[in-house]
Amino acid sequence: MPTSSTRPRRQRMPPKFPPPEFPPRKLPLFARMPPAVFAVVFGVLGLSLALKRALIEVQLPQGPADLVMGLALGLWLFCAVAYGTKIARRPAVVGEDLRTLPGRAGLAAASVGSLACATVLGFFQADLAKGALIFGLVVQTVLAVLMIRSLLRAPAEGRVVTPVWHLAFVGSIVGALAAVPLGWERLAVGILWGTIPVAVAIWGISLRQLLRRIPPAPLRPLLAIHLAPASLFASVAGLLGMTVLAQGMVLLACAIALALAVSGRWIIQAGFTPLWGAFTFPLAAFASALLINGWGLAGVLVTVLTLGAVPVIAWRVIRMWPDGTLASKTNAATA
Repeated sequence: MPTSSTRPRRQRMPPKFPPPEFPPRKLPLFARMPPAVFAVVFGVLGLSLALKRALIEVQLPQGPADLVMGLALGLWLFCAVAYGTKIARRPAVVGEDLRTLPGRAGLAAASVGSLACATVLGFFQADLAKGALIFGLVVQTVLAVLMIRSLLRAPAEGRVVTPVWHLAFVGSIVGALAAVPLGWERLAVGILWGTIPVAVAIWGISLRQLLRRIPPAPLRPLLAIHLAPASLFASVAGLLGMTVLAQGMVLLACAIALALAVSGRWIIQAGFTPLWGAFTFPLAAFASALLINGWGLAGVLVTVLTLGAVPVIAWRVIRMWPDGTLASKTNAATA
C-alpha cells in the first residue's frame, strides 16, 4: 500500500492568461493624454512673456515675441481640449492622475497655465484677458480642492510635501501678474499677501526635508520649482510699486537660482526625463522678474538662456506624447 511519501502528487495546472490582442486594441483619441505635457507648455507661455519684456528692454521689434505668444496660446488650448476630451470620456481620470506625482505636477501646471494665458492675452485684448483670468482662478481653486482631497486619501508616503505644492497652492500668484495690468490691483494685492505665507511654509518644510534626506535622483529636477514663487512674487510686487518687497524677492530668487546652478550636475544626475519640464517655467519667471524690477542686463541674459533651453526641453517632452511614451513614463490614467 503506497504511503503518503510515495503517493503521486497532483501537479497544479499553470494559470491561464488570455492571449494578447492582435492587433493591439487602439485607444480612443486622447484617452491617455498625459497631463505631464502641461509643464512644458506652461514654460513656453512664460518664455513668451519673458521674451516680450526683453525685446521692450532692448528696444527691438516685438513681432517675434507676439508670434511666440500666439503659438504658446494655441499649444495650451490644444492640450486643454485634449485633456478635456479625456475628462468627458471618463471624469474619474482626474482623480487617478492626481494619485501620481507627475500627474499632480501636470494638472497643477495646466491650471496655472490658464492664468498665464490671461497674462499673455492682457497684452492684446483686455476684456478677453479678464474672462480668462476669472476662468483660471476658478480652475486653480478647483484643482487645489481636488489636490487636498487626493492627498488626504493617499498613504503617508504620498502626503510628503514636494515642490509641486507650489503650483497647486501658490500658483494663483500668476493670476496677480495678469490682474495688475488689467486694473485689478486689489485682487493682485490680495493674492500676493495670501500666497506668500503658503510659499514660505512650503520652502521651510522642503528645506528641512532636504537636510534630513537626499531626494532620489529622478525627482531632483522638481527642486527647480522653488525658484518660481520668489520670481513671481518679485514680478507682482514690482508691478504694484512695492519696491522693498520686490527687490527682496529678487534677491531671494537670485539666491535660489545660484543654489540650483551650483548643484546643477547633482540635480540632473538621472539624465533626461519628463520631469525636466520643471526647469522651464521657473527659468522664464526668473527672467521676467529681473526685467520688471530694473535688472535689465541680467534679465536679458537669462532670457537668452531661457530661449535656448525651454524650446529644447519642450520639444523633447512633447515628442514623447504621440507614441504613448510620455503617458507610460508618467503613469497617466486611461479614460
